[in-house]
Order: sequence, then structure tokens, then C-alpha cells
Amino acid sequence: MLAFHVAFLALLVGTEAFFTWLASLNIRHGAREIGRRATTDGTSEGETSEDEEPANGEGNWFDDRLDVGDTDELLGYQRAKAGAGQLEAWVGVGLLLLVLYAGLLAEAIAAVESLGLGTVPSGVVFFLGVVLAVQLSSVPFELFDTFVVEEIFGFNEQSPRLWLRDQIVGLAVTVVITGLLAAAVMWVVDSFPGLWWVGAWALFVAFSLVMMVVYPRVIAPLFNDFEPVESGDLHDAVTDVFDRAGFSCSQIYIMDASRRSGHSNAYFVGFGATKRVVLFDTLVEQMETDELQSVLAHELAHWKKAHIWKRVGSSALRMGVVFFVAYQLVTGPWLYELFGLASGAGRPVYAGLFLAAVVLEPLNRLTSPLENKLSLAHEREADAFAVEVMGDGEPMVDALCRLASENLSNPFPHPLYETFHYTHPPIPERIRNIRRHAGASDADADQQPAANAG
Repeated sequence: MLAFHVAFLALLVGTEAFFTWLASLNIRHGAREIGRRATTDGTSEGETSEDEEPANGEGNWFDDRLDVGDTDELLGYQRAKAGAGQLEAWVGVGLLLLVLYAGLLAEAIAAVESLGLGTVPSGVVFFLGVVLAVQLSSVPFELFDTFVVEEIFGFNEQSPRLWLRDQIVGLAVTVVITGLLAAAVMWVVDSFPGLWWVGAWALFVAFSLVMMVVYPRVIAPLFNDFEPVESGDLHDAVTDVFDRAGFSCSQIYIMDASRRSGHSNAYFVGFGATKRVVLFDTLVEQMETDELQSVLAHELAHWKKAHIWKRVGSSALRMGVVFFVAYQLVTGPWLYELFGLASGAGRPVYAGLFLAAVVLEPLNRLTSPLENKLSLAHEREADAFAVEVMGDGEPMVDALCRLASENLSNPFPHPLYETFHYTHPPIPERIRNIRRHAGASDADADQQPAANAG
């Protein structure tokens, strides 16, 4: 068993140490690259570099394009977010090891089993307890992030009362969803002991599809107000993009994101009759009309190019592998023995599922580049689609620069950090790709009249 303990600790602690090192590497790399470009724009006298030129080809990248006059603020924000995130991660690792090696897991299982419930309700009670414990342990870090980090850098707009309301509502939603999912999974496990991993996989795929409908109509309105855009210049601008993209959607909403944060975004959600476009009010306030249109065109591309369904398929495949491996772990004795769970009643299947999740989570993080690679390809394709819809790449370039500026994003992540964390290409790469595609489109347009004349 000693070898298994060493292997488990190496996996858990080693993975967290790797990501801590990666975060530190990214901060140092970003500081070096930002400092270099903020002063010299990254090129020696008489030299130019496509990788390092500012978005408009002249002047200083941060002053002229990103409108970040104080790069120390950008770096300070990145350091604060990374530091707080790593502290929370290591506290989480410490608490998990305490639960596993101090006998707390065995005590929790004994307490649940003493209730005399059946397999399904026992599993529901156990997983609700896990969720409540995780939520409780995260409260101090969420408070620090919202009222210290985000407040210092001017992003927080949330009052303590609103924050508390969000926590209570969020916990209630989490409890309901966890209870339903746990009950469904435990029923499948109890009813089909030899093939439960297939049933659990099917449940999670179905859950993903259901949430695409339920989230925008039921869950999101619990936290934000959504005002329909039915007329006016904004409505005309949005429908113009829809027409150009060959897309129909009558549900356009502005979300009151500014009640909580100064960050900006937009998203497209739902399918069929539930399709809707959601614009943060901060985004509408910050962007020019053509920039906003380019962002919408980008979001529409994810549906026109079937990216949503491809991601659903990719996620389903990944979850199938996860559940199959979990099945192999749960049906064997060594996982229970590793953490001192006695045979018989001390080894309920819900405990095995929990332990399997603990073992598989580091592996999930280490294999994240596989999922990220697909997302990166989709984002590049969506940027190209936005150029085609707008007939020009500059509105999208301006929108990206504005988003990076308003959100204090790091434009120059370390390549290795990017591999594990980024689902979108860095801003400079996106700008180069957009301009390259716009140039190719212009060349095709110039050649078309000549071909017709011939």
C-alpha cells in the first residue's frame, strides 16, 4: 500500500505544484514581455516584428491600443489573481488530505450509514455534504477576491448584501442540482451494477443538453435582470449582424452585469426556440457599434460553424472515458483500502465515486490541453467568420484591444501556461490571424473582377 500512497500523493501534490510553478512562470514572463513592449515595443531600432508590433503598426502597444497607461496596474492585478488562486488551491489540497488521512472520510461515511437510508438517499446525503463543505471552505476566498482584489483594481460593484444574496441563491441552486444528479446517478449504479458507467455517462450528456435550455430561462434570471432589446439603434445594429450572418434570433437581452462587476462580456446561449443573445451592459457602454457587432458576429460563428455541438460531442467523449475509468476504480478494493475504509458497509459505492473523482481530477487538469486545442481552433474560426460578416477586420481588432484593456488581461502569457489554461488565443495572435484573414479576403475580392473580365 505504501507505493499506492506515494503514487497518489505524487499525483495530487505534484499536479498542484506544477500548476503553481506554471502560474509563477506566467507572471514572470508577462512582466518581462510587458515591460519590454511598454518601453521599446519589443523591437530594436530599425527592426520590425510581426509578433511584437502594436495593433495599429505604430507607437506603443499599451498606450495607443490597449489604453493601459499604467502597466504596473495590469501586472499587479495579474499577480493578485494568481496569488489568491494558488492560496485557495493549496488550502483545498490541505483540507482534502486532512479528510482522507485523518479518518474524517470514514467518520462521514459511518454517520451517513447510521441513518439507515437506502443506497440512493445515502448517496444523495453524502454528496450534498461534500458540496456544502466545499462551498463553505470557499467563502473566505470569494470574499477576499470580491472585496479586496476586485475592489482594489476598480472592478467590484457588489455590495455585501448583494454578495450574500448571490451566495445563498447559488447554494440553493447547487443543492437542488446536486441532489437531482446524485439521486439519478445512484439509482443507475444501484439498478445496473455491471454497466452503471454507461448510464451515468448518458445522464451527464443529457444534463448538459438540458442545462443549455434551463440555464438562460431559469437559473440566470435568479442572479441578473435581463432587459429585452426590442427597438432602437442597438436592436438595429444587432439584427443587421444577424442578417449578414444569415441567422435568425429575436431574443436579444442586456444583462445588468454592472451591478456586480466592471468586467465586460457577451454570450450566445440555448438552441432552437431558446436561442438568445446576452450583452453585458458594461460591454454596450464600453464599445463602439461596429466593435459590438464584430463581437456578436464572433459569437454567432459558434453556432453557424456547429462549434457548440462539436464541443458537446467532445465533452461527451471525455466524460465517457472518465466514467469508464471511474467504474474500474470503484469496482476494485484497493481504492477503499488505500484510505482505510473497512470492507462491507464501510465501502459504499458513493464513497468509491468520491475517491475516484479525487484521483481523476489531477489527471483531468493535466489533460486539459486536449480540450483546449479544440476550443482554440474554434475561436480562430469564429474570428475569421467575424471578419467575413463585417467585411473588415479592424472592428474586431479594436474590440479585442478594448476587452483586454477594460479587463486588465495579460496579452503575453507564457506558451506553456497558455497550453494548459487558454481556451482563446492570446490577443496579439488573434490580431495577426484576423488581419491575415482580412488581407486574404481583400485579395480574393480584388481577383474576382479580373476573373469575371477574363
